[in-house]
Amino acid sequence: MMRKSGVLLPVSSIPSEYGIGTFSRQAYEFVDMLAQAGQQYWQILPLGPTGYGDSPYQSFSTFAGNPYYIDLETLIEEGLLTKEDCDQYDFGDNEEYIDYEKIYLSRFKVLRTAFENSNIEQNEEFQEFVRENGYWLDDYALYMAIKNSFGGVSFIEWDEDIKLRKKEALDACREKHKEEIVFYRFQQFLFAKQWFALKEYANDKGIQIIGDIPIYVAFDSADTWANPELFQLDEDLTPLAVAGCPPDSFSATGQLWGNPLYRWDYHEETDYEWWMKRIAYCFTLYDVVRIDHFRGFDEYYSIPYGDQTAEFGHWEKGPGYDIFQVMKAKLGKKAVIAEDLGFLTDSVLKLVKKTGYPGMKILQFAFDSREESDYLPHNYTANSVVYTGTHDNDTVLGWLESLNRHDKAFAKRYLDIRSNKEIQWEFIRAAMASVSDTCIIPMQDYLGLGAEARINVPSTLGTNWKWRMLKGAFDEELAHRIRRMTKLYGRIS
Repeated sequence: MMRKSGVLLPVSSIPSEYGIGTFSRQAYEFVDMLAQAGQQYWQILPLGPTGYGDSPYQSFSTFAGNPYYIDLETLIEEGLLTKEDCDQYDFGDNEEYIDYEKIYLSRFKVLRTAFENSNIEQNEEFQEFVRENGYWLDDYALYMAIKNSFGGVSFIEWDEDIKLRKKEALDACREKHKEEIVFYRFQQFLFAKQWFALKEYANDKGIQIIGDIPIYVAFDSADTWANPELFQLDEDLTPLAVAGCPPDSFSATGQLWGNPLYRWDYHEETDYEWWMKRIAYCFTLYDVVRIDHFRGFDEYYSIPYGDQTAEFGHWEKGPGYDIFQVMKAKLGKKAVIAEDLGFLTDSVLKLVKKTGYPGMKILQFAFDSREESDYLPHNYTANSVVYTGTHDNDTVLGWLESLNRHDKAFAKRYLDIRSNKEIQWEFIRAAMASVSDTCIIPMQDYLGLGAEARINVPSTLGTNWKWRMLKGAFDEELAHRIRRMTKLYGRIS
C-alpha cells in the first residue's frame, strides 16, 4: 500500500463568512491548498445536525446533515437570498471562534427566507431527493417539526400518543406541520447538493474525505424515536442504561455520554439491517470511514440510567466480528479506520486484527517516561494511522505546556529535540517518518497554535467545537513546507 498523509480540520473550522465554516468558496480553497501541499486526505468530524452542547457526536439524526454548513453565499448566487437578507443578522464577530447561540438564532431565519423564495416543491431534483432518501428523511423532518412545536424538548416529553407514534397522532402532525416538514427536507436537499459538489471537487483533485461514524446515536434524535426497538428502552421509551466509558486519565469519574445502548440481539436477528443502511449511507458521504469507539463492538460500557457519573457502570458483550462479517458480505470491501484508543483488552485487539482495519496511533499518548508505550513510533506496524493528536487532544504546543518535566524530557530525548523553536514540527516529522501507512496531522499543529485552538475537552460543556482557522493562515509557504516534508518521507511520489 502506498504511504499517504492528510490533514484533520472540521468543516466548522473553515474561515467562511457568516460565523461558521460551511461548504463555501473557502472550503474549495482549502482543498486546493491540500492538493498543493501534496496531501491525499481531508479528515473531518461527523456532519450531523447538532443540539445542546454543539457536539457533532450528539446529533438529531445519524443520516441528516447540519444546516449550519449550508453556504449562504452560494444561495445568494443562486438567487434564493440577497446579501441584505444575510447582513441583517448577527452571526458573531469573532473570526477565531464560533458563537453557536448567535448562529442558532439567525441561521434558520435566513434559511427560511431562502425556502420561501424557492418554490422548492416544484423542483424535480428536490422531488427525486425526497424519494431516494425517504427511508430516513421522512422521520427526521417530522421529528424536527414536532420538536419545534413542543419548544425544542426531547421526544420523551411529548404528548404520549405522539411520543409512542400512534398512527392517528402522526397523521395529524403531518397535516398540521406540513410546511415545516417541507422546510426541513429543503435544508437537507441544500446540504446534500452542496456537500456532494464539494466532495466531487476534492476527489477530482486527488483528495479523499475521511469521515466519522459515531458508534452511538443521541437519545434526543429521530433515530431513537422512530426505531425504539433498536435500543435498550422500556415500554415508555425511557432508557434502561446509557453509554459512556469508565474513569481514566481524561476523567476521574469516567465519561457519561448518555446515549441509548443497542439491543444487539435484535440487530443480529435482523442481520444488522439498520446498521448496514447507516454504514452504506456513510460511504456515500465519505471515501474512508473512521468508526468511533471501535471497542464498543467488542464490549460496551453500560451505565444505569439516572446515574450522575460513569463510575458505576459495567461491561457487556457487543456483537464482535459478526457485524463486520455481515458488512463485508453485504457492502463489499470498504476503507475503514478503527478508532481503537483507550484501554484495550486482548479481545478488542483480536477483533481489530481480525477485521484487518488499521487502528490509530497518537503521538501525544507515547511519552510516559514511566513505561514502554505502544504509541512510540518504533512500536508501530504499517497497517495503522498515526496522528500527532485528535479532536479530543490538545494541540501539540498546548499539550507540551501541560506535560510534566520527566515526560517532556523523555519526548525531547526520543525525538532528539535540541531547541524549542517550532517544536511542533519535530512531532509532525516523527509522525510522517513512521512506518504507519497513513499520517494525519491536525491543522492547528501545522499552524503552530496552542491550547486556544483546542477543539474538544472530553466531559466538559460550553467551550468545545468552537475554534476556527483564520483567513489566509494556510498559505502557499506553509503548503510548500508541508509538501517538502511529505515528499521527504515517501508519502508522495
